[in-house]
Amino acid sequence: MAGSRTAGTAGGPRASRAASAGLGTGTGTGTDVGAGQQVAGPAPGGDASPARRRSPSRRPGHSAGIKDATAIVGIGQTAFAKQLPESEKALACRAILAALDDAGIAPAEVDGLASYTMEETDEVEVAKSLGFGDLTHFSKVGYGGGGSCATVAHLAAAVATGQATVGVAWRSRKRGSGPRPWKNTTVQLPTPAQWTRPFGLLRPADEIAMLARRYMHEYGATRDHLFHVALACRNRANQNPAALMYERPLTREMYMTSRWISEPLCLFDNCLETDGALACVIVSAERARDCRQPPAYIHSVAQGLPAQHHGMVNYWNDDPLTGPAWTAARHLWKHADFTPEDVDVAQIYDAFTPLIPLSLEGYGFCARGEGGAFTEGGALEIGGRLPLNTGGGGLSEAYVHGFNLINEGVKQLRGTSTAQVPDAATCLVTAGEGVPTSALLLRA
Repeated sequence: MAGSRTAGTAGGPRASRAASAGLGTGTGTGTDVGAGQQVAGPAPGGDASPARRRSPSRRPGHSAGIKDATAIVGIGQTAFAKQLPESEKALACRAILAALDDAGIAPAEVDGLASYTMEETDEVEVAKSLGFGDLTHFSKVGYGGGGSCATVAHLAAAVATGQATVGVAWRSRKRGSGPRPWKNTTVQLPTPAQWTRPFGLLRPADEIAMLARRYMHEYGATRDHLFHVALACRNRANQNPAALMYERPLTREMYMTSRWISEPLCLFDNCLETDGALACVIVSAERARDCRQPPAYIHSVAQGLPAQHHGMVNYWNDDPLTGPAWTAARHLWKHADFTPEDVDVAQIYDAFTPLIPLSLEGYGFCARGEGGAFTEGGALEIGGRLPLNTGGGGLSEAYVHGFNLINEGVKQLRGTSTAQVPDAATCLVTAGEGVPTSALLLRA
């Protein structure tokens, strides 16, 4: 049981977990990672553990790449709702203007953009509407929620290499009032879907339900473990006036008696359907010092697409539960100066509750099969071993393909979150597990 285990020391349990997680192999620009669980924190609501609050170690002399060369200096968002009257373009423009104002940067200075391939407002329309200058970098990332952190990564690389000076990443979506993507039966199915939808896996929830059932069978995870995830996100949303689930508590009885969406996933295992938009602004570390807000430095970035990957069901891998998070994590930690045990707070993509235990394992916070048990004893609450999704996440704040997790990570490092982790100096942000993914390490 996670609540009864104690953290190991160098060469002990942490070292064995690092080997189990496939981490600790970084060379050159990174550090060897002890991927074991964190030092257990106090009960929820207690003081932060000093052992987890130490500053990340610095390793002078290592090649920096884009490490700490750029920072997020502005964040913005619209209201979130089941249905908003504005168009996706109008919402995008509102969020971007709010982020630029937060940074104290004029729209005419923007010369780089990044968003999702699923974003329906293109760069031309955004640039014209907001009065941007000449754009010298623009990119879009695929795979829905798997691309969230990659939008920031692309701009960080562009700014660090001189292809842009002020980058804006954004996502605008009307998922609450708009159509459900899988309802369109008139288009030719992409190749992966030809192996799932004809056999009843019509929605992402069905595919994740299959992985969840396999995980429960293999490792003994239970619905209570999934409830711990849903509860932690809901508790944080109850503190966040901007969250859709603000002042709407969740109990175990409500969870256990709610309707099935795709067994073993019930209503509260699934993310919200939301209208809204968010954006953030990326500049060089040098310029960040002169911006309006404290910078959140982009310490390490990664994307991950494993060999022979097959969407969320991952049929052709020997282990379907080894998803893209494992590939992204190896690259992320290889280029970082700190390890999973140095992470103060995490914003982990939560379109579905099972993605949390799978991601906890993939990013090295515990060994394979221990993700469920990791959630016990208030581990994901404020004051726990790994405070999680402190704005409420996709489960309880808003679901905008994970972009709210990026902005919440910035708020934590600024000290302005509605559920602030004391002295938070490092934050992991992840994109969707199960699809080609991406991740960020941010530091104050």
